[in-house]
Amino acid sequence: MLYYLGQFLQQYWGPARLLQSYAVIIAISLYLGFFLAYKLIPKFYDWLPHDRGREFAIKENSDAAKGKPTGAGSVFITLFVLICFLLVPMSWSRAAILVLTWLTMLTGFLDDRSTTSWGEYLKGALDLIISVSAAFILYYGLKALSPNGTVTFWLPFITHEIVVHPVVYIIICTIMLWASINTTNCTDGVDGLSATLVLIALLTLGSIFYFILGHVDISNYLLVPHFKAGANWAAMIFSLAGVVMGYLWHNAFPSKCLMGDAGSRALGFFIGVCVMVSGNPFIILATSSIIFINGGMGLLKVFLLRFFKIKIFENIRFPLHDHMRKNLGWSPTQVLLKFMIMQLLITCAVLGIFFKIR
Repeated sequence: MLYYLGQFLQQYWGPARLLQSYAVIIAISLYLGFFLAYKLIPKFYDWLPHDRGREFAIKENSDAAKGKPTGAGSVFITLFVLICFLLVPMSWSRAAILVLTWLTMLTGFLDDRSTTSWGEYLKGALDLIISVSAAFILYYGLKALSPNGTVTFWLPFITHEIVVHPVVYIIICTIMLWASINTTNCTDGVDGLSATLVLIALLTLGSIFYFILGHVDISNYLLVPHFKAGANWAAMIFSLAGVVMGYLWHNAFPSKCLMGDAGSRALGFFIGVCVMVSGNPFIILATSSIIFINGGMGLLKVFLLRFFKIKIFENIRFPLHDHMRKNLGWSPTQVLLKFMIMQLLITCAVLGIFFKIR
């Protein structure tokens, strides 16, 4: 809306053309997201459900969280969606993804508010429905943008693009989104941890979309396909980064509120979407390696034991942040800083390899 307002106003006032600058839109999205989340989240504390403790979390974590307002993700994800519709030029596919992001938040919030957990199978089925829906939207949205009507991947160590069959794309995308939702959800257990790791992922993705994929000369120099809508996606990503910063201000140890499933599930979904839109599914290694290791290995452990009676990592507690606190004696601050440092090191290494060795 702001973009088109600038287009209209510039005929009457020249500086209004700045409202069509994606750099300006990104800056406004980032700062507006931060200040709105920072100011508004505390005003909803009395309206949000309160944490009742976590059955499988270590006792110290569960006791520390108990009684705090949870489901704050419902506030900052709603702000994110509204900011995007207000500031970012929309296509049908981006609008549909925003709606699905909000619905992912809603399923988590309703579970946060429920006195009895919805159960793994119900939540898994809802995640699957949302992931499949998003996969179809992304495929046909990217196909419409493609000059030759095909959807391609650019992969590490390969200079040319690979055309992806629609069935293959939808399967890969569904798995990516489902995994990203659930591993991000599992990482939410130490004050500031999930939001900080997600923030690193968002800033990484936003920079990739704006400075590399969305830039004709830089993308050509690095032998990656130019993505015309890169700046649009970057504005959305930085908007989400802004509201996450606003939430993190209140969630830093010792936290005053928790994002709950409402926040973690929606954040994981949107990160997975952006990774698939980038055209390289392996970018998830640069954005979310620690999230996948921290939460994903626990999901794999439970899956193998429940369905195949295979026991692995018997002496390791998952999510891994619980193992570090309970078995190694790390404090919440140590978990946060060490996980953050590891993710930053991985991010720098992976991006350097992916974009330079081609």
